[in-house]
Amino acid sequence: MPRDPAQLAAFINLRVLNPEHEHWRRGIEAAVIYAREHGDLKVPFTYRVPGGEDQAVEAEGWPASLANFPLGQWIADNRRFYARGDMDEDRVEQLEKLGMVWSHFDVAWEEGLAAARGWAAEAGHLLASLDATFQGYKVGIWLKNARAAARKAQENEQRRAEELPVESSAGALSEERREQLEDIDPSWCPSWPVEWQRAFHLVRLHLKAGHPLPTEPGDVVHQGEDLGRWVRSVRLGWDSLTTVQQWMCEQVLGIEPAAEEKKPQPRRTQADKWALNYQAAKQFYQREGHLRVPRKHIERIAGEDQKEREIRLGAWISNQRSRAATLTPERVEQLSTIGMRWT
Repeated sequence: MPRDPAQLAAFINLRVLNPEHEHWRRGIEAAVIYAREHGDLKVPFTYRVPGGEDQAVEAEGWPASLANFPLGQWIADNRRFYARGDMDEDRVEQLEKLGMVWSHFDVAWEEGLAAARGWAAEAGHLLASLDATFQGYKVGIWLKNARAAARKAQENEQRRAEELPVESSAGALSEERREQLEDIDPSWCPSWPVEWQRAFHLVRLHLKAGHPLPTEPGDVVHQGEDLGRWVRSVRLGWDSLTTVQQWMCEQVLGIEPAAEEKKPQPRRTQADKWALNYQAAKQFYQREGHLRVPRKHIERIAGEDQKEREIRLGAWISNQRSRAATLTPERVEQLSTIGMRWT
C-alpha cells in the first residue's frame, strides 16, 4: 500500500529520531491522518477515531491501533498545555505543521469565516440577513456579532486619536480579521443599515446584467429584496441619506431624488394638529366675537400650503373643555384669551 509522506515522516521522527510518550505518539499519529482527511485540525471535542476496540477500520484510512482514540479531547488538552506554556517547542512545531489552531476563539472564528466565504460565494456579497445560514451554520448572526466587534474597534481607535481613555479592547475586532472579511466583501460592514447596503448591491448587479432600473414596487424581487420598492424609497427619502449614500445612488446607480411635488408631506405632530385647531378657533372668535361654537360646526381655514382645510371646530372645543385638567397652562391661557368658557 502507498504511504502518506507526512505520516511516514511523523512516524520516523517519533519512533526513531525522537521517541515520545505512547499517548503523545498515538495522538500525533491520529492528528496526521485527520489533517490529511480534513485539511485542518479543527477537531470537535467529542470526536473519537472510528472503530471499536476489536474492530479494524483500516479501510477508512485509520489503523486498528488507533480505534476509538479520543482525538478531540487530545487536541483540547494540548491547547490547554500550550496556553499554560507547558508544551515543548518540538511538539508545538509538529502540531503547527498540521494546521493546529491554538485558541478556542480562533477555532470558532475560522469556522464562521469559512461559512461566510461559502455564503458569499453563493450570494455574491457578505450582507446576509440575520436568519441566513450556510450548511446549518448561522452565518447571519455570526456576521452581526463581527460587525459589532468591528464598530467597537473603530470606537476605540477614535478615542485613542482624541487621546481619551479606552476602557477595554475585549470584544473588539482585530485588524487582521477585519481584512479577512474585507477580502470577501469590502462593504460587509457599512456605516448605515446592512439592509440598505444589500439592496444597493443587488440593484447594482441588476444594472450590470443589462437590465433597466426598477422603479416601482414588485418590478424586481431578488434574494427576497423588492428592488423597485427600495429605489422608490431612496428617491422619496433622499434628504435623509448621508452625502456618501447620495453619491453612491447618483453616480453608481443613476438614481435621482424625487421632485418636491412628488415627495410625501411630512406627518403632522400632535402639537401641529393642536395649533391648526387653535388657528380655526381664533378665526371663529375674530369673526363672531365669542367661542360658543355649535357642536357640529366645521370651520374652513387655509393652511401653510395655502390649501383649504375643514376643521371640526365644535367637537374640538368640546373636547378641550372636557380635558381642561390635562391641558398645559399655556394652552389654557391661549383659549381663555379668545373667549373660551370652561364651564
